[in-house]
Amino acid sequence: MNATTPLSQPPLVIDFHAHMLEREVFAASTNRTVFTGFGATPAAAPRPGAVSLMARMLDPQAEIADMDARGIDRAVVTASTVLQGTSWADPQTDLQLCQRCNDQAVDWMAQHPTRFIGSMVLPMQDVTLALAELHRAFALGLRVVNLPSSTQGVYLGDPVFHPFWAEVHARGITAWIHPEGVRDPWFQRYALWNSLGQSIEEAKCMASLIYEGVMTTFAGIKIVMAHGGGYFPHYMGRMDRNTANRPDTVRHMNGKTPSDFLRHFYYDSCVYDPDVLKVLIQRVGVDRIVMGSDYPVGEQDPVAWLRGVGLSGEDLAAVAGGNAARLLGIY
Repeated sequence: MNATTPLSQPPLVIDFHAHMLEREVFAASTNRTVFTGFGATPAAAPRPGAVSLMARMLDPQAEIADMDARGIDRAVVTASTVLQGTSWADPQTDLQLCQRCNDQAVDWMAQHPTRFIGSMVLPMQDVTLALAELHRAFALGLRVVNLPSSTQGVYLGDPVFHPFWAEVHARGITAWIHPEGVRDPWFQRYALWNSLGQSIEEAKCMASLIYEGVMTTFAGIKIVMAHGGGYFPHYMGRMDRNTANRPDTVRHMNGKTPSDFLRHFYYDSCVYDPDVLKVLIQRVGVDRIVMGSDYPVGEQDPVAWLRGVGLSGEDLAAVAGGNAARLLGIY
């Protein structure tokens, strides 16, 4: 970080972690996601206290009002898959639900082209269907794909997904990875699926992408990890040491170690702990961080939070929006 004078406001502020809901998709998925412990605690409606938050994810005008209040110029809006993830459905139903979400994202962009950057969700349980919907959504103007860490237990680095990654790479699409939530019942009782499980999922996903060769085969691919990549960037010593004990495990890394790939990813700043973000910046560099607020449940003033971490001047401008603009081709 440099010691330049703090900017009163960065020239461009982009929130890379802002959620949206599609009413019918949410209704269909409510009792099949971590929102209700995958149906263990069924709910006919959102619990008290969550109603107003969820209403804001359904209303583009409400999101823009909040963006204005927080000094945010543009937001990458993504379907909240922890609330309305669709991988529970059969492939064709999954596709139809994903299409509803994608059409909504296109509509929000059409209404507010200078404020919203839409993202697509895909029926990843069927790669053929996923690719077909990627082509459709891309033709409609969506350039970000919102992905879970795994689908029905298969993580994103698995060879079954390599044709998908080839297409993402070829088209210059930016992938944003945000887990749908952990199905294991142990994580449900105290909502540890969120506080603990998401970070574990992100670590498993990054390991999958590295060890299965996605980050090597598709060099330069644009992947943003939600929540700062979870635990993965913070425990490289043991990961790298294992490569000396088991060199066969890094056969897809072209002679590199796991830590060599940390700067091949981007990370959003949604970690809720200034010290964690400081360490992440030390590991990967300020140029690999994009601002993410976790709207509507996260930081109420994400730019002020970045200043509290110690970012200022050009570094603050880069994280608050410059890095995202470069990643998304916004000039």
